[in-house]
Amino acid sequence: MDGPGEPEPAAAISTADLISQLQADRLWLLRQIDAGAWPEWRLDLAALERELGELLDRVGPDQANAG
Repeated sequence: MDGPGEPEPAAAISTADLISQLQADRLWLLRQIDAGAWPEWRLDLAALERELGELLDRVGPDQANAG
């Protein structure tokens, strides 16, 4: 049993599911940026979106299917 203050174990998630969720999150973020949400954070969020896209490109579809 976990003691107080200890985090709950994360639910098992496949690599493919994780990549799929990250792709969906990236798309959502991009849409929010394009819609003008959080103008004071626009440059930082755009950089985050680009970095996430580069990471997902490096992982590639082969890794997503291996999950």
